[in-house]
Amino acid sequence: MTVINGINGHHAANGTSTNGVHINGANGTVSTEEGFGTRAIHVGSEPSADTGAVIPSISLSTTFKQYGVGNHKGFEYSRSSNPNRAALEQTLASLESGGAHALAFASGSATTATVIQSLGPNAHIISVNDVYGGTFRYMSRVAKETQGVETTFLDLEDLSTGSAGHQAFIDALTSNTKLIWIETPTNPTLRLIDIKRLSSILDTYYSHSPSSRPIILVDNTFASPYYTSPLLLGADIVLHSLTKYINGHSDVVMGAVILPARHTALLEKLQFLQNAIGAIPSAFDSWLAQRGLKTLHLRMRQHGLNALEVAKSLEKSPFVEEVIYPGFVPALKAGNGKAVERARRRYKIAKKNLSPHAKRWIESLPLPDSDADYDPEYPPFPYSGMISFRIRSSPNASPSELSSLTSSLLSSLRHFTLAESLGGVESLAEVPALMTHASIPPEERAKLGITEALVRLSVGIEDEADLVDDLRQGLENVFGL
Repeated sequence: MTVINGINGHHAANGTSTNGVHINGANGTVSTEEGFGTRAIHVGSEPSADTGAVIPSISLSTTFKQYGVGNHKGFEYSRSSNPNRAALEQTLASLESGGAHALAFASGSATTATVIQSLGPNAHIISVNDVYGGTFRYMSRVAKETQGVETTFLDLEDLSTGSAGHQAFIDALTSNTKLIWIETPTNPTLRLIDIKRLSSILDTYYSHSPSSRPIILVDNTFASPYYTSPLLLGADIVLHSLTKYINGHSDVVMGAVILPARHTALLEKLQFLQNAIGAIPSAFDSWLAQRGLKTLHLRMRQHGLNALEVAKSLEKSPFVEEVIYPGFVPALKAGNGKAVERARRRYKIAKKNLSPHAKRWIESLPLPDSDADYDPEYPPFPYSGMISFRIRSSPNASPSELSSLTSSLLSSLRHFTLAESLGGVESLAEVPALMTHASIPPEERAKLGITEALVRLSVGIEDEADLVDDLRQGLENVFGL
């Protein structure tokens, strides 16, 4: 049974029973074995019992009729639950493989805040160091100042036994560590974290006191539920900025968490906080997000295919120093050994983190053509639509000179819009050091490699050749060819 926020699965948005997830227009149920696209389109979108409408209506009512005190169709007041939000949450719980519960929030930041508030005072968090700037700000400023929460930021990319990363992670665990916060891929340097390996380390470390084990949260925004299924790999909770790939049309600001069936106590705590704080999305935004995610599988495939071709093209450019894309390993050349080693490590983890449905799709694709610009031992594969790359410059170039180069490049592009955010059908480009990650102290950005030379692309679903040509021409114009 898929549990719907506030109504325990007993009533759908149209008041009909949802003990089991109904297929739109049929009498059967959609199981977790049904295809990703089938679930995206049908779960939570049952035809109206009143009118037969195939598309759910938007319920703007703030309050709902009770047929006696406490006798209602699952809804009392829209801050606690709303038909459109409930339907969206039902779909999200189905799409995030291994999920049973979902809660939608007013924004990704509201989601982050509510999860961290649930930890209580004086908790300790271990977070991946290359974390979204807004998350870093909330942990290091808001949670620290208002809750006494301490956060240790670590490079979690290499967790192999005996590695420096593994030992640093073990050493960072304390008696009040309550949360491990992961982004994978990270934003914006696209580091990959081995979710299964990290879960295994925690299971071993806390084998004598399982109740003390901190929960693992994976921000799955960059990969989306299509490419990665963290709950199947040992995560306890998955977070999404629905603003990005899930909605996919750059017209909604929302967030969500998805939990497996075993975490009912955590669900109840988050539900209580959400209702008490009022961190809820509108009915209209919920309706838009559910409409958007019906095509998530199609969009993510095209995002990935386009991004892979863009990455391969950038690798050939004499004006690009390094291309970062988890599904692509460049050929080993003089001077690029460290970059290739990093790419190989990320490639292996990306393969390991692939969801079952994405893996099946990728395995069905034709083998890539032979190309001297990638390592033949690591055949390229699509892995979401996010790319970061570093422009080539003089070793002595100042930050202002680098800023001028990247700003000129992004301002000259026709199909990549210079803008923050990501995950929409349109292509976007930004300079994280000057935009999304400007709130991170400069010395911390430098350690992470977030310099003014780093460009982040959100590759859309336009025609592939147009995107490749746009970047090629932009680089040639900026560098004077």
